[in-house]
Amino acid sequence: MAQVPELSEDDIKQLLTDHPEWELAREGKAIQRTFQFDDFSETWGFMSRVALLADSHDHHPEWFNVYAKVEITLTTHDAGSNGGAISIRDAKMARAIDALL
Repeated sequence: MAQVPELSEDDIKQLLTDHPEWELAREGKAIQRTFQFDDFSETWGFMSRVALLADSHDHHPEWFNVYAKVEITLTTHDAGSNGGAISIRDAKMARAIDALL
């Protein structure tokens, strides 16, 4: 599998400026966001929409769900030199996920 280029520090700063709900995670190798909904049904609907986005982008999030809360982490495992980094794939997914809200 070909290596995916990681975003520059400036690109990551711009991404976080444009999407302030996302924050750096995993020592700068990922971005994450927590979503809070009113109930499980609303949460499940959101997760279903994200799953469809992930398939269309061919880039799948790591996520954790308890009732009305979803934590999403985005990283590109085949970017960077040490097992993952933030790439354009993560930026595109973050933008697409935010557009669902």
